[in-house]
Amino acid sequence: MDRKLYILQRLTALVLLPLIIGHLIVILYAIKGGLTSAEILGRTQGSLWWGLFYGLFVVSVAVHAPIGLRNILKEWTPLNNQTSSVVSFLFGLLLLILGSKALVGVIF
Repeated sequence: MDRKLYILQRLTALVLLPLIIGHLIVILYAIKGGLTSAEILGRTQGSLWWGLFYGLFVVSVAVHAPIGLRNILKEWTPLNNQTSSVVSFLFGLLLLILGSKALVGVIF
């Protein structure tokens, strides 16, 4: 199980790297251009491209981060493997829900 999670975390890291770089480029472009949040939303709403981009971002983070949290909980707390797994799963679910809500706000 740990080996599969290790591989899954590394794969999501590979997916996240270009997404994070793209996200930072967008932020720098928006800041340099002096765009307001309303202007940004006006450009992203209804866009399939931005929906796919940030949807993949949300899913990747919701998978990647809980795996790291699980390892931290196992190494740094007295929690057993099962409890660490449940806590990290719930954290991933929270990230997925909050990220999806943000995605809906940005796209629709």
